[in-house]
Amino acid sequence: MDIHLAQCFIAVDDPDTVLAFYRDVLGLEVRNDVGFEGMRWVTVGSPSQPGVEIVLEPPLADPHAPEADRRAAAGLLARGMLRGVVFRTDDVDATFEKIRAAGGEVLQEPMDQPYGVRDCAFRDPAGNMLRFGQPRRG
Repeated sequence: MDIHLAQCFIAVDDPDTVLAFYRDVLGLEVRNDVGFEGMRWVTVGSPSQPGVEIVLEPPLADPHAPEADRRAAAGLLARGMLRGVVFRTDDVDATFEKIRAAGGEVLQEPMDQPYGVRDCAFRDPAGNMLRFGQPRRG
């Protein structure tokens, strides 16, 4: 049996702003953009990984959810307490500088971790934590 990651989902409150970040700053390609019952799902992915996608979805993807649940999900998103994504890069320092120069909210500058990677962290415009890492050399 061979299992592969196909999609992961992260919550976003403003699809256009978040899409601009993932597309224009991170260089991911838009693969799908679907609306349904007043909600929107946008799928993005790295051109070098055609089988893996990130789905940008509403914080509570249920058109029939109670308003109290919608407010609770929006509050968690605003505090950065929902999902996150870890990316691999071949140059963490250059990736960090590119994202910071584009106005990315820095959570952690590049540093060597004891578990064998050099990484950094940002928040996307919706508040999700994004980590960018590379295996440490030698």
